[in-house]
Amino acid sequence: MEAARSCLLSEGYAKLSTRKVADQAGVPLSQIHYHFGGKQGMVLALLDHENARLVDRQRQMYAASEPLWRRYEQACEFLDDDLASGYVRVLQEMIAAGWSDAQVAQRVLAMLQGWMTLLEEVAGEAEARLGSLGPFTAADIAVLVGTSFLGGEAMILLGDDDWTQRVRTALRRVGDLIRTRETRTPV
Repeated sequence: MEAARSCLLSEGYAKLSTRKVADQAGVPLSQIHYHFGGKQGMVLALLDHENARLVDRQRQMYAASEPLWRRYEQACEFLDDDLASGYVRVLQEMIAAGWSDAQVAQRVLAMLQGWMTLLEEVAGEAEARLGSLGPFTAADIAVLVGTSFLGGEAMILLGDDDWTQRVRTALRRVGDLIRTRETRTPV
């Protein structure tokens, strides 16, 4: 899996070859095809593994007793970790692959559902503690926050420093909004 991650990050999904991964991992090419069925299965297995680990990390972080705004700030910090680890790049590569492959799209959407479910639970907790979310449901908030991160990640990966700063600032300002709401509402 480490060889697959390394090759994917250096080559991108389109140029990734199972032969390069096998060579880097020091295993016969047939082993990759036996275990994963090919390039797509290998990358989806890598993404599945990382996604499950990171959703669990977020679930543990959001279960903490810290104020929600602090937990949201931690989620923003985790974005840096996830970019550095290559997870965000792998996810975005597979989202792009899913545009032309319905099977990949279904797998990626299933993984993203784990994030949306967690965000909906957090928004539901906020609603229970702080009151009405205005015209939004907890599911609406989950979609808005989740897709803000996904879109922001895509913009950051494009490599423009100005856009990267704008995305990071905007995401953090959501945390400021949560802090304002939490400090005004008796808990």
